[in-house]
Amino acid sequence: MLNRLLEHYCRLLEVLISIALALMVVLVFGNVVMRYAFNSGITLSEELSRWLFVWVTFLGAIVAMKEGAHLGSDTLVSRLSKKWQKIFLIAGHVLMLFICWLLFKGSLEQTIINWDSTSAVMEASMGLFYACGMVLAISGALILVDHLLRLFRGELADSELIGVRESEEEPVDVSAPLK
Repeated sequence: MLNRLLEHYCRLLEVLISIALALMVVLVFGNVVMRYAFNSGITLSEELSRWLFVWVTFLGAIVAMKEGAHLGSDTLVSRLSKKWQKIFLIAGHVLMLFICWLLFKGSLEQTIINWDSTSAVMEASMGLFYACGMVLAISGALILVDHLLRLFRGELADSELIGVRESEEEPVDVSAPLK
């Protein structure tokens, strides 16, 4: 149930990321054209693009976490037995849940501190800028909890015990002599 909800949530995030990226391209390109062609610019462009970039980065991290697309190394874990792979998965997820808590706590504090401050151009609350950390922390924690629940219910595939996805590129044979 939670896994299906997270799938839909990540699809929504992908749409929001696409819209934000398109808006960033229009704002930045439009600003460049206006600066060179008309010797003027869109005042809002720089600040909004910066905000969108930060939000896109954090929302993209959520989608990447759900898809297991973050960088990692499986050198040690892939050589362990399934029992030890599960133990390492649990330990890693518990540590990541702690990191999510730290991120949430810090982002919440920054959001509260900056709520009454406004940005220079948009005059929007700076708390909204820092809230992206809370969104990442909560979403990441839900993904981790879902992963752990699926492990305990026996629904997690053996391939998901190792948190690294194979690259889509062709593997390089490191034992082959250089040409």
